[in-house]
Amino acid sequence: MNKIIAFIGSIIFAIASIFPWAFNDFPKKPSGQKIDLTKFELTWSDEFDGDEFDETKWIDPWWISERKGGYWAKEMVSVSDGNLIITTKYLKDGLNGNPAGYYTGIVETRTKFEQCYGYFECRCILPPSTGMWSAFWMMNEGVFNVDGSGDDGTEVDIFESMRYKDHWWKAGDSVVSGIHYDGYGEDSKGDSIGYYFAENPYDEYNTYGLEWNPDEYIFYINGVETGRLSTGGVSDNPQYLILSCEVAGENGIANADRHGTGKISLPQDGSEVYFIVDYVRVYQYKQ
Repeated sequence: MNKIIAFIGSIIFAIASIFPWAFNDFPKKPSGQKIDLTKFELTWSDEFDGDEFDETKWIDPWWISERKGGYWAKEMVSVSDGNLIITTKYLKDGLNGNPAGYYTGIVETRTKFEQCYGYFECRCILPPSTGMWSAFWMMNEGVFNVDGSGDDGTEVDIFESMRYKDHWWKAGDSVVSGIHYDGYGEDSKGDSIGYYFAENPYDEYNTYGLEWNPDEYIFYINGVETGRLSTGGVSDNPQYLILSCEVAGENGIANADRHGTGKISLPQDGSEVYFIVDYVRVYQYKQ
């Protein structure tokens, strides 16, 4: 058996040496430095300990409904048992005047809280379905400025869970982190550190963090560094936080799309999946 494993390993290594591009998206295990929280102080948090959505800290952007292959609706967001819960479900009768489709949710701190630089972290369990993803991210209006730079604003995806798949190498246990700037049209630019493994993220809590300083963005899973980015320059403006789920597709119709998540596997029989967030915490550098 050991000889067989060694032989397979040698073949994989040979292929990777000849065609390194084929393994660019192969998930890696976090192996960098551990986050040093002693250099930070807490500035904002939501532990979701109550039983109601805290509108002093978050908003539900009610003016957005159709989103890619599904719909965002505030009814899909709740707080229970010390968690924020974003539910994704197919509704045959639709909601809020929208037609049948997959409904999910988004919350953000826009107009409530924003910060420039520091450490940002959430602890959560991811929703188990192909064809959709959950995310913890941040942005500001400067993201839409097309000027060849991310200095005025950058979408920072602290994590996105786009790989719920039963591959033999358990790639579904990985998440991706990256940045986007210069809007979302033909001038849009971005970069990614690639995919990194979390620990059984669709059944167990993991933490996903970002250290943001004037020089770079540093990403973490469970307090261990996964990668760094500074492409296009680092945003030097305050940004707000977002927790969301999205369904692959367009015009409110779920389908496999460019995000590579495949077709949604969540049945249309009333089944639900949940993005469960234990806390969100924000720190600033100590003076």
